[in-house]
Amino acid sequence: MGSSGAVAAASPTFNRAILADVAHRPWPMPERRWVMTQTWHDLLFAHWPVDPPALRSLVPPAFEIDRCEGVAWIGIVPFHMTNVAPRGVPAVPWLSQLPELNVRTYVRVGDKAGIYFFSLDAARVLAVRAARFLFNLPYFVASMDVQVSPHGVVHYRSDRQAAPAAGFSAAYRPYGPPFTAAPGSLEHFLTERYCLYNVDARGVPYRLDIHHPPWPLQRAEADIVRNTMAGAARVALPPARPLLHFAKRQDMVGWLPERLA
Repeated sequence: MGSSGAVAAASPTFNRAILADVAHRPWPMPERRWVMTQTWHDLLFAHWPVDPPALRSLVPPAFEIDRCEGVAWIGIVPFHMTNVAPRGVPAVPWLSQLPELNVRTYVRVGDKAGIYFFSLDAARVLAVRAARFLFNLPYFVASMDVQVSPHGVVHYRSDRQAAPAAGFSAAYRPYGPPFTAAPGSLEHFLTERYCLYNVDARGVPYRLDIHHPPWPLQRAEADIVRNTMAGAARVALPPARPLLHFAKRQDMVGWLPERLA
């Protein structure tokens, strides 16, 4: 994995002040103790509109396809992480720093909107095995390389090492000042989500709560050279250009999954 250039430029300190930043949350933080930290860096949110029926057979029936003005969305999100560690355990650089690439859509259960992942590619075999075992998440091992130029251009490459084959290669960068998405906006719909949904190994649906501050978004431009990620998830992307946003950094905490009735 060749991500050392990007990771070395990132601040390694986890921002614990996020635990007091809760006014923006759509529901209160869980009363249970959070169990893990992650810091996400240099994220590209690339989104395409899709017809909800195209996703319905791909998402467990317990989860409603969430829509913005009647339209569903699929997102492809490359980034890299530091501070990946259980609560109370110091982050170990080789284990706690890694790139990740997500393919996701948006779902809800009742009044709690969340994320459903079609795939998550990562460059650490141990992390992939742990996530599959603990959360039954569709993680895949990939060969990945992330480099950030002195001008802030992120060069990102990912090649999945298992079937179904999938790859992504792009150069992207932000432009314009950071902003916080306004409630009710499309940007808010696509990014301000505080849980993920999945089913466990027995097929029982669960919710995994997370917490982070509001996203510091920027407009973005990207040259996406190769992108077969959605196709590997059996989702056909429309020919239109994606909606692009960038976030430089986000610190988060997460809880253990909670089974749904």
